[in-house]
Amino acid sequence: MKITNFLVLSFLLFAFTATSIFPRAVHAEAVIDAFGDEVRTGDRYIIGAASNDFAVTSSPIICNSDVFLSPMSNGLPVIFSPVVESNDSVIHEDSNLNVDFDAATCRMAGVSTMWKIELRPTARGFVVTTGGVAGLNRFKITKYEGGNNLYQLSYCPISEPICECSCVPLGKVVNRLAPSTVPFPVVFVPSDRASKIEYKMM
Repeated sequence: MKITNFLVLSFLLFAFTATSIFPRAVHAEAVIDAFGDEVRTGDRYIIGAASNDFAVTSSPIICNSDVFLSPMSNGLPVIFSPVVESNDSVIHEDSNLNVDFDAATCRMAGVSTMWKIELRPTARGFVVTTGGVAGLNRFKITKYEGGNNLYQLSYCPISEPICECSCVPLGKVVNRLAPSTVPFPVVFVPSDRASKIEYKMM
């Protein structure tokens, strides 16, 4: 119990510290995919590293799985949707988002593929996993400095056992996606074009 309380308090301290290090974007511009098109609600995307060597995926089980990083060819498509419903189908920077893996087998089984943050004592901290609830597990996409169409992902806590506090950048921690002081740049690749990744990182 003491270890769990310590980890939660450590996460809160990190969240507040991250605010001063990684300020939120001022202008809500459209998020642009790896081919120069606007990222849209409901479309399927592979989240790939800017280095083009790995992508976001789940374990082979998919349902009830942590979010892992694996070779680009194994990327599992995600779907972005705004927490607040809008008639605008374009995904904007710094907007609160739900993120879901597109896994039909899990939906048929009634299992949520929505991303959330969960404490993993064995991993010595919080990790991104599935099983989230719409509106309670908010993520954001913000511009990553240093290149065109490069972005970073952040988690924005709202519910217990964490709190409603500042967004925390996500990065690569071992082979998982997790809160990190070192966010990494990502691109969004339409899943139907993932086999044609010949874009040039600027």
